[in-house]
Amino acid sequence: MNTKTTSIQNASSVLLKMEAAINAHDIDAFVNCFALDFVGEHPVHPERNLIGAAQVRKNWTALFAQVPDIQAKLITHTIADELGWSEWHWQGNHTNGTELDMRGVVVVGLRENTIAWARLYMEQLAQVVQADILKGV
Repeated sequence: MNTKTTSIQNASSVLLKMEAAINAHDIDAFVNCFALDFVGEHPVHPERNLIGAAQVRKNWTALFAQVPDIQAKLITHTIADELGWSEWHWQGNHTNGTELDMRGVVVVGLRENTIAWARLYMEQLAQVVQADILKGV
């Protein structure tokens, strides 16, 4: 048996499970994708860094409440040993009426079929207003 292929399939599976959990708004399934000692870094927004699956639960419970129609699309991903790269698109509408439209890349470290650490490079898509386009003409 090729254990590397199995490891890659399992690692890929956790990203697919994460996508399904977001789309189902299933906080338990989502949190189960992360190691208990998970470390999440946002290199461009370090104030968003977090530690622990409990903090993941707290943050995403709030996000599911604030964006009740959130949907995630795992656009593409690749896994090499215990390192994964994934491209995402998250969309929905905040309860205050503003749009969530985030795209970006998440780099993950994997351990025992869970995400042990992640570096998120997710950004809100700039909202281009037609009037702003016409100003440049």
